[in-house]
Amino acid sequence: MLWVRSFLKYWLPVILWMLIIFSLSSDTISSQHSSRLIGPIVHWLFPNMPPKNVEGIVFLVRKCAHGTEYAIFAVFVWCARNKPAGNNLRSWRWSEARLVVLLAMLYAATDELHQAFVPNRQSSVVDVLIDTLGAVLGLILLRGFGRWRKYW
Repeated sequence: MLWVRSFLKYWLPVILWMLIIFSLSSDTISSQHSSRLIGPIVHWLFPNMPPKNVEGIVFLVRKCAHGTEYAIFAVFVWCARNKPAGNNLRSWRWSEARLVVLLAMLYAATDELHQAFVPNRQSSVVDVLIDTLGAVLGLILLRGFGRWRKYW
């Protein structure tokens, strides 16, 4: 039963997050639909902003969302792969961080491949790079937090 608890605590969040990322690749979160949500918020905050600037902000928010979802994914994967042995936290290993970034990049590539078959979506190598950079940033923040809390 210990392995079930370990799975639920460490790997279930990874799987659930992968499902969330997959669902965000659907048509309902395409730029056409999300612009209808983000655009009015930007107009409400900045009523005199030119439409071209609003489009730029919507684009920036969407790309930041890409990076953020993969930063969270990388942290979840790193935590699952480096779960503590008893009460002892495992030390930080850059080789493990590289592997997690590689896994995030591979999942990002499959996500973009999925988007190629979804109406109103398109796949983009640039999005894979943004997702990968998000994973790197997530791990850098995790390492910084761990050093600050004196885990590593």
